[in-house]
Amino acid sequence: MSAPVFDRAGRKLDELWREVGDDEAIGAEACIISFARAVREGAALAARAGRLGVRIGPADAIEEIAALVPRLSLIIVVFPAFRDGRGYSTARLARERYHFTGQLRAEGDVGVDQLFFMMRCGFDAFALTTRAPEAALTRAARRFSQVYQSAADGRERVAVLRHVDVEGAGE
Repeated sequence: MSAPVFDRAGRKLDELWREVGDDEAIGAEACIISFARAVREGAALAARAGRLGVRIGPADAIEEIAALVPRLSLIIVVFPAFRDGRGYSTARLARERYHFTGQLRAEGDVGVDQLFFMMRCGFDAFALTTRAPEAALTRAARRFSQVYQSAADGRERVAVLRHVDVEGAGE
């Protein structure tokens, strides 16, 4: 059984998706397919009716399915180990380069101390096994009041906020 899925606010999400094997027929329901299948059948999948999701591992390059990304409703980025950060790059590419607007879910070895940074990269759903996931997500969202780098979450950087304050001070 997979871990329960929560949104950024800590609300548990109902899992309405069905995992479909590479040899299995895809029905009209919301389906999650492998990255290999997305690469192999991308054009046919783009024309399919119904919601589609893809599971992307750390060795998978989202660039290979760029044409399919606008058609996706869900991208699951798998973190097989805490120390593997390649999923952060996948998330930023999905949001910033390919303008993905669907659910971007972190799954696997997702620790509570990573949640803030995952949110900054564009993740908006998390498969968590931690105790009190609602509290962990709420804390993570408020972990830092200011940020220094640009990211997929669109928060204003400290440098921009300082410039705005200096500009407005003389008025």
